[in-house]
Amino acid sequence: MNIENTASQMRKGVLEFCILSIIRKEESYPSDIIEKMKAANLNILEGTLYPLLTRLKNADHLTYRWVESSSGPPRKYFILTEKGEAFYKELETTWLELSNAVKALTT
Repeated sequence: MNIENTASQMRKGVLEFCILSIIRKEESYPSDIIEKMKAANLNILEGTLYPLLTRLKNADHLTYRWVESSSGPPRKYFILTEKGEAFYKELETTWLELSNAVKALTT
């Protein structure tokens, strides 16, 4: 087995939760999300982030607003919706249950 593939699959499994966690704290521009993910050592590419943001928006978990930029085109800032907040809480519960189960098995 390839550890890189397994590690990648594990990271993919928590991407939505991590991205929603960032947006939940404050409305976010995609490059800000990428930077915060990198700072947490969870690198994500634009080619992965944008389709995920679109999927979350289409599921009504996110909305966005345009903000004029003095240095280029307007920027799209993502915001958690009420439905997104409920989804986030479900993900948080699932994460806590899963991480507690793994901790119980590995300690």
